[in-house]
Amino acid sequence: MIDIDRVRDDTPGTRDLVHLNNAGCALPPASVLETTVDYLRAEAARGGYETQRERAGQLAATYDSLAALIGARPAEIALADNATRAWDMVFYGLRLGPGDRILTCRSEYGSNAIAYLQQAARTGVEVRVIGDDDSGQIDLRELERELARPGVRLVSMTHIPTQGGLINPAAAVGALASAAGVPFLLDACQSVGQLDLDVAELKCDVLTGTGRKYLRGPRGTGFLYVRESAMELFEPAVLDNGSAVWTSPTTYEMSKDARRYETWEKNYAAVAGLGAAADYALSLGTAAIEARVLALGELLRRTLAGIDRVRVHDLGGSRCGIVSFTVDGLAPEDVKSALAAERVNVSVSRSTSSQWDLPARGLTGVVRASAHYYNTEQEIAYAGSLVERLVADNGPHDPRD
Repeated sequence: MIDIDRVRDDTPGTRDLVHLNNAGCALPPASVLETTVDYLRAEAARGGYETQRERAGQLAATYDSLAALIGARPAEIALADNATRAWDMVFYGLRLGPGDRILTCRSEYGSNAIAYLQQAARTGVEVRVIGDDDSGQIDLRELERELARPGVRLVSMTHIPTQGGLINPAAAVGALASAAGVPFLLDACQSVGQLDLDVAELKCDVLTGTGRKYLRGPRGTGFLYVRESAMELFEPAVLDNGSAVWTSPTTYEMSKDARRYETWEKNYAAVAGLGAAADYALSLGTAAIEARVLALGELLRRTLAGIDRVRVHDLGGSRCGIVSFTVDGLAPEDVKSALAAERVNVSVSRSTSSQWDLPARGLTGVVRASAHYYNTEQEIAYAGSLVERLVADNGPHDPRD
């Protein structure tokens, strides 16, 4: 069980606000802040290259911690500036052409969908969006049928979408893709640090994650897992002298492990902070984190669903700490602004990030409130009371008034 008082003491931001925007950028614990700033101070005192050499062990430990977080080996981990760049390094390395097919889901994230569409225009690859089942998650029977057809080169999907609380059945998708001999690329941007993940159970060949969201790390950090047996399936999109060695005037040799997907230059202070964030999550236990976050998500969902004129829009048989909702008669941006005025942070997810999902449900945007384990039941009740007051203050008016 997580000691909530302790983790709140470790989180300075909880003293002044109710932060329900963890799906956007979570509040870091003090250890992440201290580790990052300490590294920057060392660079200022001794020089960047010199600090990198002196703290090689600390930087290498980040790979170990990230690997432990998802059940991987350190050699299967690569670092990136963000999750999208980590994802790009693999996806854009695929050699695709006419007759090839990519299978994805309706809840796919906008950046990934744009990449599919760009490759379709460039190469002639077909992008096939698998429909939802009755619960709103990816339809596994339809996926299995599509995998039986020729030409499938990749199954790629988002584990938890940006626009709601759905948890897609990634392990079941991975099992189907594995049985069909098709690589599986999993965008775990919202699930790393929120769910208890194991790449062996997920059966994914590639997994990408970010530091700034539920992992509570610095912005400008991301990472990539590539299964050792799948390393040769995905040629890196770009190479430099961090991912390969220039062995002769006309030859080069790629790194043997996942660092072939990295570039040489990094924000090493942020890398150190990312390692501290992974260590903090490991110290609490990812199973305990998942249980706490999912319970708070359900409490927030019930609280909002009980308010007149509030509609909760989360799909799926399994749901997480992200809750999407709208208030009849109010734009999502207005709800966000009203809550911000009371020092409650939420976000807005728009159709531009989810064109295959929100418009099909008649939505142009939703308010996104996302709980983390350091939030409290009292904070959720307070946020609910503010939404209820907002509804009352903006109720229907008699046109004769």
